[in-house]
Amino acid sequence: MSSRKRKHDDHEEHADESWLIPYADLMTLLLALFIVLFASSSVDVQKLQEMSKAFSLSFNSGSGVLENTAVVTTGQQADNKIREKKSGDDGQVKTKKEKQQALQELIKKEQQDMEKLKKQMDEYIRSAGLTTQLETKLNLSQLMITISDNALFPSGSAKLKPESRDLAAALSTMLVDYPEYEIVVSGHTDNEPIYNAEFESNWELSSKRAITFLNILLENKDVNPQRFSSVAYGEFQPVDSNDSFEGRAKNRRVEVSIIRKYSDPEQAEEISVSQT
Repeated sequence: MSSRKRKHDDHEEHADESWLIPYADLMTLLLALFIVLFASSSVDVQKLQEMSKAFSLSFNSGSGVLENTAVVTTGQQADNKIREKKSGDDGQVKTKKEKQQALQELIKKEQQDMEKLKKQMDEYIRSAGLTTQLETKLNLSQLMITISDNALFPSGSAKLKPESRDLAAALSTMLVDYPEYEIVVSGHTDNEPIYNAEFESNWELSSKRAITFLNILLENKDVNPQRFSSVAYGEFQPVDSNDSFEGRAKNRRVEVSIIRKYSDPEQAEEISVSQT
């Protein structure tokens, strides 16, 4: 009797513990679930999707839950993005530097063009004995050629003097070599009122003189008429006082302006970008 009881007790000491295996798996799954829930509350959708793929890969392949490469992959992607951004920034800096260098070359060429044209015009003025009637001035916005009215027109008239055609022809020949610049011909008068059969005001006189000289320039078929324009200022942009005969003589003039393309730094930048 005691022998049976002892055997029964021995059997109870060796109870079946196989239930621990599915229990451990269940706990592991619960732990994984809580990790996913916690992570989903603090990461964005993209990271959640990456983590979900990592868990799915682990469970389907039989690998451990902690054997997750999603974080490593994400870190590599972040490093790649940083490298790409740095490379892009370097490219932008390089491109900007190249544009600035190209712009400086254009400005340098323009200055050379202006100086060369001024020199040509000054030589012509000296050789033709017109130093008292013509003047050239180069500034940051333009090369301006100022021609006194008595070198071109009789008093109160817009009919060009025959000898002034040589001047217009010489100037237009020089401008052929600079087809990319805008040319503006402007007419100016003094403040003495004009009343005759041809003109009712100084506005009309200054306008007609500018157009007349412009038309003579355009007789040269090698220049591009699209680059030329005329404007009238009448008596309202004097360069000297109208209180003296000499001052009024200076104010009666025709100006031919060769306009710079890069006179303003901001404007130059816009033009450079538009040309690229």
